[in-house]
Formats: sequence, structure tokens, C-alpha cells
Amino acid sequence: MSRVVLAAADEELILRVKEATDGDLSVLPPGRLPGEPSRLFEQLLDGELPEVLVIGPQATVADALGLATRLDVQSPGISVVLVAEPAPDLWQAAMRAGIRDLVSPGADVVELRAAVERAGSTASGRRRVLRPVEETSRYAGRVITIASPKGGVGKTTVSTNLALGLTASAPQSTVLVDLDVQFGDVASALGLVPEYTLPDVVSGPAVEDTMVLKTFLTQHPSGLFTVCGAESPAAGDTVRGEDVTRLLAALAREFRYVVVDTAPGLSEQTLAALDRASDVVMLTSMDVPGVRGLRKELDVLRELCLIPAGRHVVMNFADPKGGLSVRDVETTIGTGVDVVLPRSPKVPASTNQGVPLIATGSRRDPMVKELNRLVTRFQATPLKAPSRYRAKHRAAAR
Repeated sequence: MSRVVLAAADEELILRVKEATDGDLSVLPPGRLPGEPSRLFEQLLDGELPEVLVIGPQATVADALGLATRLDVQSPGISVVLVAEPAPDLWQAAMRAGIRDLVSPGADVVELRAAVERAGSTASGRRRVLRPVEETSRYAGRVITIASPKGGVGKTTVSTNLALGLTASAPQSTVLVDLDVQFGDVASALGLVPEYTLPDVVSGPAVEDTMVLKTFLTQHPSGLFTVCGAESPAAGDTVRGEDVTRLLAALAREFRYVVVDTAPGLSEQTLAALDRASDVVMLTSMDVPGVRGLRKELDVLRELCLIPAGRHVVMNFADPKGGLSVRDVETTIGTGVDVVLPRSPKVPASTNQGVPLIATGSRRDPMVKELNRLVTRFQATPLKAPSRYRAKHRAAAR
């Protein structure tokens, strides 16, 4: 029987589900259903992720559908069973939200057992094609890779603002790596003049000795540490995928958050960063080429089993006058959009001045509000995967 968590249920339903799961059940405390997966996981006393989440009828349908939609994107290895009166319109909405089964509140133990087992089987199947969390749990820090198939979508803007936002909550515990090996401009975006750059950091003793490594990092006045990009494309080309792997492993042992700004596309270095990521932020602009490119990249990463358990889709340059809606984007890419960053006239000036928007203190600005919302997605306690989950080797997929 799969590990099952039950939420929003009365005592009578708790007893039936407990019998259906042979007692292998965790029950969340009563109260409103959390809107975000991170808030849900914080309520798990042992920190162990479930395979199946059963949502009882004490939650509103809107809350259940909202949480299920977010889980389907952020933690697709968890299947959701909704206990509610079946109806054609609810079935359709449940399917769109990624809910695996819908059972009546009056369902008996046999029906509940069958629904949970079906959901558990689905969860196991999805985990076989998704990279489990435990592969990165051996590193202390959370590696957050920002990726996009195309350039000009604001990866560096998002990376620098996210890193500064995380620095505010974890001073001296966040590092930003500029992995656009040929044309990285993190240093410019942060107004930094680095003494050492990425090629210096990955060569020599820096990645072998923690004390040496930290002397090669450039520190921002906020307390953020950075590995700045190479001074020239030729120098950047000397950085290999295995260099990236060693560097991120070393940094994740020393920092709580490792934010990685990548180059457009799926270069050797970007694939190495994705392979070591506990989270990936998939970024797209709100235009047809950008959205189609993101869909192709997601398909490729699924085939390579390089999508980590923490997946976050961010849409930049959102403009209601552009002819595309968020729903259009979600339909095209086949998954939900987690954060929508509006087009902002303040971004160019921020970039030119080397002062990220999130550091300006303009909390009322719509762009800053959404950037802060992105930051909060990573501030919850890091999740731990059950030890029984086994990683599937990705060599065959490649």
C-alpha cells in the first residue's frame, strides 16, 4: 500500500480510509486546506512525502482543485484522490486539475481501497519518469536552476532578483552562479566587478577546498555570494559539464540556496545544472515562439528524466494587450503557470543601473510583488523524500 495522507475529513471518513489503507495513513490536522504544496508539506510531522493525498469533503471544491493543480505541477509524483459527490462538470474540472480519482463521500472501504491503489500506481509510474528528490537530498543546499529554450526572456533578471530575495531571508547563505558561459552578465546586473570568474572557480583547488572556494566568490553588498561569468566567450568555453557538476555539489554543501542562471537552450553546462537541480524554474515570455519553445524543452527534459520534483513555470513580460492569455500558455505547454511577471517599464533602468528591482524596496510595484511571490516558493523547509524511493538510472533515457 502506498503512503497516504488524508486532509479535510471527519472522524467517520478517517476510520474508513484508515481501514482501506491498513492503517498506513497520516491525517492532517483540521482546518482549511492549504493553498500551496509547501504549506501542506509543512504539516507532515515526519517530513516524508506521500504518494497519495486524499482530500475529504470538508474542503471546498475550489480549494481542492487549486491545491491539486499546484501539486500536479510542483510535485507530479503525488496523486490526488478527491472525496466529493461525482458530477459530470466536477469530473471534468478534476481531470483538468490532475486529480486521479473522484469517489463519493459514502464510498465503502472496498471502493476507497481501490481508488487509493489506483492513485498509488499512477504515482509510482510518474516517479519512474521524474527525477526523485532523494538524488539531491545528499546535498545540504537547494539548487535552483533557471532555464529557458530562448534568449531575451529575462533569465538573468529573474535569477538576480530571486537570489537577492533569498539572501534577505538567508543572509550569507545564498550563492548565484552565472552559467551562461559565453555571454553571462550577472556581474553587470548586480553592479559587480569580480576579481575571479567562472573559469577560475572551476579550475585548480577552488572546488576541492571549501576555504579556497569562498575566496574565489564575489560578494554583493546584500550578502549574496556570486560566481560571475567569464570575461570572454573563449574563456567560458573551457568550462565543461563535469566542472559544473563538481562546482554545484561543492556549493550546495556550503550554501542553503544555490541559484543557477543558465544560457538559452540545452547546452552541456545547462544539462549538468539540471542534473544537479532540486528545483527548476522554467521561464517563458508571453509570445508564441517563446511558449512553443518551452513546450519543446519540457518534452525533451521529460525524455531525459531531468525534471526534478520541484518544478516552477514562470511567464515573463505578461501583457493583456499581447493577444495571449495565461490559459492559452497553459494549454500549449500542457501544465500550469505558477508565477506571472507583468511587463514593467522599470526593468530596463534597473538592469542598466545594476540594481535589481527587488532591492529597490518598491513593494507596491506589480513586478516586485510577483518576484516576491516567486521567492516565497523556495522559503519553506526543504522537503525530504521517503528512503524507499529509488532513483532510476537515466543513462538509458539518454
